[in-house]
Amino acid sequence: MKTSELMSLSFEMGPSRPPSEARSLLLRVTRGCPWHRCEFCSSHRTMKFHPRTVEEIKKDIQTVKIISDEIKETSWKLGRGGRVREAAAYMYENPVNDSVRIVALWLYFGGEKVFLQDADSLIMRTPQLAEVLRFLRQTLPSITTVTAYARSKTAARKTLEELKELYDAGLSRLHIGLESGCDEVLSFVQKGVTAEEHINGGRKVVESGISLCEYVMPGLGGKRWAREHVRETARVLNEINPHFIRLRSLAIREDIPLYQKWERGEFELLTDDEVVEEIVELIQRLEVTSYLASDHIENLLQEVEGQLPEAKEKMLGAISRYLALSPEERLNFRLGRRAGYYTGLDGFYNSHKRERIEQIISGISARGEDIEEVIFNLKKGFLV
Repeated sequence: MKTSELMSLSFEMGPSRPPSEARSLLLRVTRGCPWHRCEFCSSHRTMKFHPRTVEEIKKDIQTVKIISDEIKETSWKLGRGGRVREAAAYMYENPVNDSVRIVALWLYFGGEKVFLQDADSLIMRTPQLAEVLRFLRQTLPSITTVTAYARSKTAARKTLEELKELYDAGLSRLHIGLESGCDEVLSFVQKGVTAEEHINGGRKVVESGISLCEYVMPGLGGKRWAREHVRETARVLNEINPHFIRLRSLAIREDIPLYQKWERGEFELLTDDEVVEEIVELIQRLEVTSYLASDHIENLLQEVEGQLPEAKEKMLGAISRYLALSPEERLNFRLGRRAGYYTGLDGFYNSHKRERIEQIISGISARGEDIEEVIFNLKKGFLV
C-alpha cells in the first residue's frame, strides 16, 4: 500500500477511557454521554449525545483491519520476518496519521483488547450492539476482550436475556460509575440513578456473565453525607458483588458544577486524611469477593489494592502506615505525592526526596502561601 493510501485511512475515536484500558484499541460506537449532567464530571458536557450507525462502526472496524494487515505486511518489508511487535514499534514511532499510530500501539501490546466508546455504549439497541460485537470478533480474531462504559440505569433497563445476548456476542466487561450508594448524594450531584437501580443493573450484569467493574468516589458525600456515603456505598457493593471495585477519589476544578457549589458553601470538601479514613471504613464494611484497586492518580494511596476478602488486612495495613505518620510527615507525603515526587509510601522513605519536599514546603511558607491551597491546585491538574 502506498503511503498516501495509508494516510487516507482513519477511524473515529472518542476522548476518554478507563486507565485500565490503556492497551486497548479505542473504537467509538456512540458520541458523548446520554446523561451528561453529573456535577463532578466535565467529560462530554458540551457534546450532544449521538449514536453511530452499525454501518459507520463496521466501516471503522474494517479500516482497523486494513491498517493492521498493512503493519503486519510491513514486518516483512522491514526484514523482521513477520515479527509484528517490531513492525508495530516502527510504525508507532513513524506514524502517517493518528489512526495508524493507535493501531500500531494496539498491535505492539498484542492486539487483544478493545474498548467501546463513549460514555454509555450499552445504550445501543441490543440487536445492533450484538451485531457490532460479532462483526468485531470475526474481523479481528486476535481480540480476547471487549469492554465498554455503561450507566447503571441503562443496565437496569436491559433484560437479563439482552445482557446474556451481548455476552454471547462477545462483550467481556462493563465499566460502571457507581460513585455512591447513598440516594441523597446521588441526587445532590445529579447522577440520575438511585441506589436501587445501581443494585438492579449491577446484579443483572454479573448474572449475565459479563465482568463488572464498579467505580467508587471517596469524598463525594462531602462533610454533610460522609457517614451515609461510605455506609450506603458499601451496602450497595455488597448487594452487587462486582468483579472489580476501583477507587476514584473526588477532585474538583472550575469547569464542573460541583466546584460552583463548593465556592457557594453548599458543599464542604473532606480533607485528604478524612478521605483516607473513609476508605478505611469502606474496606472494613465490604463483604465481597471483588478485586479492589486504587489505580488512579487522584487517589492518595495507590498501593491500596488486592483481592477481597483475602487482602483486606493487607490493604488496611498500607493505610495504617500512612495514618501512623506525624502530621508534618503526612503533609510532606501529600505534597510530594501530588507534585509527582512520590508514587507511593515507599518513596517517602527516600531521604533525598523527602528533604527536597521539606525545602519546597519551607519555600512555600516563606512566600506566605497556603500549602493546602497549593495541594488543592495540584489535585485539580489531575482531572482530564
